[in-house]
Amino acid sequence: MLTRSIVVIRSLLGRKDETDANAARIDRPWRRPGAAHYAMTRLAGVLDPPVTVVQPMSPMITDRDVAVVSRDGTTLRVNCYRPVSDDPVPVLLCAHPYGKDRLPRRIRRRSRFSFQYRIMRQPRPVSISTLTSWEAPDPNWWVAQGYAVVNCDLRGAGTSDGVAELLSRQEGEDIYDLIEWVAAQPWSSGKVGMLGVSYLAVTQWRAASLRPPSLAAICPWEGFTDPYRDLLRPGGIPEVGFVKVWAHGMRSVRQRYSIPERQREHPMRDNWWKSITPDLAAITVPALVCGSFSDNNLHSRGSFRGYAEIASADRYLYTHRGGKWATFYAEDARGAQRRFFDHYLRNADSTPPPRVRLEVRESRDHITAIREVEAWPPPEAEWTELHLAAAGLRLVPATEPGQIRFPVRSRGASWGWSLPEDVELIGPMQATLWIEAHGTDDLDIFVGVEKWARGRYVPFEGSYGFGRDRITTGWQRVSLRSIDEAPPTFDQPRPLQPGECVPVTVELGPSATQMRRGDNLRLVVGCRWLWPRNPLTGQFPAAYAALRRGRCTVHWGPDRSSRLIAPILRTPPASS
Repeated sequence: MLTRSIVVIRSLLGRKDETDANAARIDRPWRRPGAAHYAMTRLAGVLDPPVTVVQPMSPMITDRDVAVVSRDGTTLRVNCYRPVSDDPVPVLLCAHPYGKDRLPRRIRRRSRFSFQYRIMRQPRPVSISTLTSWEAPDPNWWVAQGYAVVNCDLRGAGTSDGVAELLSRQEGEDIYDLIEWVAAQPWSSGKVGMLGVSYLAVTQWRAASLRPPSLAAICPWEGFTDPYRDLLRPGGIPEVGFVKVWAHGMRSVRQRYSIPERQREHPMRDNWWKSITPDLAAITVPALVCGSFSDNNLHSRGSFRGYAEIASADRYLYTHRGGKWATFYAEDARGAQRRFFDHYLRNADSTPPPRVRLEVRESRDHITAIREVEAWPPPEAEWTELHLAAAGLRLVPATEPGQIRFPVRSRGASWGWSLPEDVELIGPMQATLWIEAHGTDDLDIFVGVEKWARGRYVPFEGSYGFGRDRITTGWQRVSLRSIDEAPPTFDQPRPLQPGECVPVTVELGPSATQMRRGDNLRLVVGCRWLWPRNPLTGQFPAAYAALRRGRCTVHWGPDRSSRLIAPILRTPPASS
């Protein structure tokens, strides 16, 4: 009992346990080494992002502002780019509220492009043509491959008429009508696919769930599937950073409602949230889904959920942990996209992409393996329980009770595990923590998993171009926790009673990470977002409206099994 008390006291004082670097300790997770150097590179990237805009070289026919009348009489307008040919060709459609005519420019020797490329770090060069609207397929490249590209302003946006109902069934019905219009054009082969990033992926889930007859394939490249769980209130905690920046950029769209306002008006996952969530089980069309390990704050969970829950017999998963736009427009990703669309829109005898393209990284910039596997997550992964204890994370449950307490505004806690062998962490993770609140009846729990090697923090690519991210993270408001084995429904708050200690399960996003013998896996827990809001050192614009008062105690022991469940491949296949 005395030894345990000494360990806890040392942790509370923030002192390093000299006998075990893994020991439970008070931490400040938002402070990690390397911030100053990162800020300098970040500033350079703001001033001069590695983005190049080129003039289109492919000969093509361009039809601008073509009117398409939807089923309720609203006129939508599209730009069509197609090969100079009398032969009908397959068509790639994208639909969004960002403005099909808001295009990058090339002026003399300088590129002019969207401000997002400046405020969100670009880890690798991006090259697009002057025909490429925000997060859309580049007509210059796709027309050269023998495809037509149709870019649509959704209702209420750009040159289209009407008033937008963002993320709604109405958008899905509009895209349904666009698909059937495209398929009927004389220059169309009748085979229509959809391609695009972020909102341009979200619209694909919605349209595909309505099953338009002429939709032959979709490629949702990083798109959430549940607005409440994936972005606006993950774990029941309001996201108030990216949402504000995104809403500011949408001021020119005529909207029936504001997404940030609806976020405030609907704290529970009620029928309104369900109405803007597509029915994944209704999707039967072939799908190539991009599941990014680097977009956990926005699209990663929804992308993997979409891959898992759609009813498509022909579904493929392309994983990566690079930058969003650099990857989408890169040769490897474009090759996979073309291989997929060639198979389903042009030539059924061609070879489709691999079932799962798995990319494993040792750090932000070091890929250790790219291989083809048949399932996600790989069935050979062992779901391993790492139990919290005073001495750190352990493979066996704690035999003695223990606890660590910290104020929610200024501190967090951490536990470590030194790897006894080379392994890979492949899949999502889950933390179950026994939580007690002091001075409040509710808490927000933020959990992260870090990699440390030779005493140094190892960064990974994260959402919004953040280059110092952890392996994975998760969130959960305690009052909205699940009380059984099912995922939380976010419909019935359960405030904590004084002295009450409850298990809280926190789902952490998917990852694929190489760990070497001697590396340290560190679990961090806090009650506020785990990074600063500083745009040069933090994960700008991510921010969460966490509860800001009280103290939190994390308990462990024989009757309170606090633990991290991690998917471990102990004998990784050879790199390819």
